[in-house]
Amino acid sequence: MQLALGAVYAWSVFRIPLSKTFGWSIPDVTWAFSLAILVLGFAAFIGGLWMRRVGPRVVGITAGICYGLGVALASLSGGNIWILWLSYGVLGGFGNGLGYIVPIATLVKWFPDRRGFITGLAVAGFGAGALITAPIAQQLIVSFGPLRTLAILGVCYLIVVVLGASIMRNPPEGWRPAGWQPSAKQREQLAAREYTLKEALSTWQWYVLWAMLFLNVTAGISIISQASPMAQEIGGVNAAVAAGMVGLISIANGIGRLAWAWLSDAIGRRSVFLIMFLLQAILFFILPSQREFTALVSICFVVISCYGGGFGTMPAFAADFFGAKWVGSIYGLMLTAWGFAGVFGPLLVANIRQSTGKYDHALIAIALIMLVSSVLPLIMRAHRVEQQPVGAGARAR
Repeated sequence: MQLALGAVYAWSVFRIPLSKTFGWSIPDVTWAFSLAILVLGFAAFIGGLWMRRVGPRVVGITAGICYGLGVALASLSGGNIWILWLSYGVLGGFGNGLGYIVPIATLVKWFPDRRGFITGLAVAGFGAGALITAPIAQQLIVSFGPLRTLAILGVCYLIVVVLGASIMRNPPEGWRPAGWQPSAKQREQLAAREYTLKEALSTWQWYVLWAMLFLNVTAGISIISQASPMAQEIGGVNAAVAAGMVGLISIANGIGRLAWAWLSDAIGRRSVFLIMFLLQAILFFILPSQREFTALVSICFVVISCYGGGFGTMPAFAADFFGAKWVGSIYGLMLTAWGFAGVFGPLLVANIRQSTGKYDHALIAIALIMLVSSVLPLIMRAHRVEQQPVGAGARAR
């Protein structure tokens, strides 16, 4: 499911062919991707709420149908940019968001002993989706053109997601792995009471987590949305090689979702986000000067691993604070940060590139954003329960 849904990250392969074929500007084509990510964030919230009523299977199958049809119908856009936006961006993004939350919210219930690792694994496939899709899409574009390529891929996505969703189910109420003895840290994480969505939204921690996800996504998605043309401009390579870079950094997306999430189980979620923000600030500062293609790919690889790391770590972060029972809706609403960042990051870079004629100033702007973002993990703290005299209850802060 996640490999097919994550194919959205290969969108930069279509940017130049669509611009050349129909005369659309860079921001025009980028809007299709940004709309898909914006709608995805809100659809994930809807999917999280809907799963509470009908379970993961129905939501996942519906997601596959909407996503596949949205991508396939984009082939009918011709010279009409609005059809591309509505089909790929709105319908495709809606299906993508519905599907994205299904494995995350389901698996975190099956694996309370490995929250960080399992959520990282759950989204690693999404991050690696472009690894398969980018080179295939590039070859299909050469043979059939960008629109027919969208039709072919849309049908494939529909089949894969529907088949994957058909086996999804929740564990029995109160299920725990046989013989599992939680560590002291795990007992602390599991001790938090199960917050409803309304209760979670009454805490300031939810909004800081939202902001951390928004800022981390802004950085990575600005690279993902422009990866192919950026590689051609800065690294001086052709379109086929640039498509290979899109595939390579998708490996980083998948690895980052798993590796950073695994590390967060060991050193804590706050520490992981602090490291990722500071590391990205440094890399974005030096990225514009890297004219050697190998160095360019290496830097982008690390940046996208941090991007993936945010998605791998944040579901466990949210479950640590608010419990796993309602994490589908709590984290689903948090994914609106992904949607807003999917508009902000790509369009910031696209518009600065359009006005200045190069990517340098846009990359420096992202570096400054990452530097400021590093403050947020420092102010985060876990809920503390203030003990009261017997019979007086307790107050959480």
